[in-house]
Amino acid sequence: MAVEDLRRSSMMAHLLDALDQGQDIGHYGRLTFAMIARHFVDRDELVELLAKDGDTDEGKAKSLVQQVEDRDYNPPSRRRILEWQAQQDFPICPTPDDPDTCNPYRELDIPREVLEDIEEYREQKFDAQETDEGQ
Repeated sequence: MAVEDLRRSSMMAHLLDALDQGQDIGHYGRLTFAMIARHFVDRDELVELLAKDGDTDEGKAKSLVQQVEDRDYNPPSRRRILEWQAQQDFPICPTPDDPDTCNPYRELDIPREVLEDIEEYREQKFDAQETDEGQ
């Protein structure tokens, strides 16, 4: 998978274009980008892309990529992206009023293992809630 695959998402194309122009996409823009792009490009390319950000150098980019990998972050939901966007100036989602956009799970072919990991987490959360309610 590659950058071309990321461009299938209007949001990721928007972020890639901003990075190419050296814009500061904000902390949450970089985090969103890293959480999604890590499933499509190798870590060196991800660092290179993030380092184009107007407020990020290679060291900061490496640190963010390492954090995302260490915590094994899954791509954020559309809801989470919009919450994060409200906390910064740069618009992560260029069309927030269109409910069909800025949903990485709808716009991109997220790897199966990521989807399985999310499903397993939700099952565990459901089981834990049932246990708490039964006490």
